[in-house]
Amino acid sequence: MTDLTYPEVGATGRSPLPPGYDHLHEELPIGRGRAVLAAAGEAITTFRMHRAAGTGIRSDAPRAAPGVAVEVSLGVGPLRLRAPCRVVWTADEADRIGFAYGTREGHPECGEEAFQAELRDDGTVWFTVTAFSRPVRAVTRLGGPLVPVFQRLYVRRLGRTLRRLANG
Repeated sequence: MTDLTYPEVGATGRSPLPPGYDHLHEELPIGRGRAVLAAAGEAITTFRMHRAAGTGIRSDAPRAAPGVAVEVSLGVGPLRLRAPCRVVWTADEADRIGFAYGTREGHPECGEEAFQAELRDDGTVWFTVTAFSRPVRAVTRLGGPLVPVFQRLYVRRLGRTLRRLANG
């Protein structure tokens, strides 16, 4: 994983997030019970959630695992934004399933993003996205304060998609 563009590899799996970055933490309820957790975890770790939300995903494996290369893309034609990443950690626990990927050279940002489904004590399954990032290319620098707004809108789209996938 020497091709990552930031030194705090794995930091989305612990607290606090590293300083010097914009931070994102969003939680959305997506359903209830172990069946919803299992379906959500499967959709997250096979990149099905991303694809179903309209995100382009290419990966060198069908499932997220540490070291797997992923290219995320948004937009169409010459406006398509490509973002190379690498999976840095995964979680496959009784009450938590997900993964995080970090940025590689060519990504418009530098940092890490984690996607998880978590079954809480009350039986509710939550979709959580945690990220830290900062712009490194002109397109994201020019976006300035709009980038976090677009990130939050994107997370909400993923959450709605995951809710639909996990609840049949």
